[in-house]
Amino acid sequence: MSNLQHQSTDLQVNPTILAKKKRINATSIGAFFVSILLFLYFVAIAYPLFWMVINSFKDTKSIFTSSWAMPETWLVSNYVEAWSIGVSTYFLNSVIVTSLTCLLTVLCGALCAYALARFHLKGEKLFLLFVSAGLMFAPQVALIPLYELTQSLGIYDTYWALVLPFVAYRLPLSILIIRAFFLSIPKELEEAARIDGCNSFQIFYIIFLPISKPVIFTTIILAAYFAWNEILFSVIFIQSEEVKPITAGLLVFRDALRTDWGVLMAGLVMSAIPLILLFIFTQKYFIRGLAAGSIKG
Repeated sequence: MSNLQHQSTDLQVNPTILAKKKRINATSIGAFFVSILLFLYFVAIAYPLFWMVINSFKDTKSIFTSSWAMPETWLVSNYVEAWSIGVSTYFLNSVIVTSLTCLLTVLCGALCAYALARFHLKGEKLFLLFVSAGLMFAPQVALIPLYELTQSLGIYDTYWALVLPFVAYRLPLSILIIRAFFLSIPKELEEAARIDGCNSFQIFYIIFLPISKPVIFTTIILAAYFAWNEILFSVIFIQSEEVKPITAGLLVFRDALRTDWGVLMAGLVMSAIPLILLFIFTQKYFIRGLAAGSIKG
């Protein structure tokens, strides 16, 4: 009888174990293929950057004759020459434009998100729909109106000709992400602060902003990426060399250098370094902010 009971128990357990093993094997196979796809995606992105870096240490002749080989002589002078010719000015202009864009985007976006998340306003849903509609407009559509507007406001060929459009195009996404995070903050914290005598602005500054560091960093990264890499507005709204950011400046930089591609590659590398470092040091906040900003809507 005991043998029959063991056999019946084995018959009952085995199908369950086999099913679990099949699920584990399927999960492992799926994870393996996903890892391969991610690795190929990484190679497709990283290899052009690696190619640009190694060619930034070559002279023009070596770039055209052996562009895929490692440099025989590492020309650090390319970076020194690129910086002295004009990249330093363009780099500083990009830092100023990007910093102002991030500051205004975070400040205005957080204040708007706080109002939409915590106050019952008339036409709140209509305003939220209006903000969401801003995601559908491409910057290229508004080039002519923005050009005329910058001329009429007297900000053409200044930093503000870039900062204000950049902020306007980054605000919709920033408001939606920050608002979604603010909705997840317990109202008990706000009520406790009001009992302690805090007003709405003090609650925003003392409670909401410190808690919202991940989503704030996410907004900063998205705004910085857009402001630093945007080239169309930089070419059209800026004319003087003293104000041009690095994206537009490198176009003139290439014309001035003619065939000195090694120095130009060095300028491109220097233009890419800030965003790479920004993402490396804030990636954990970026991922947490995207996840937290999608909890509620």
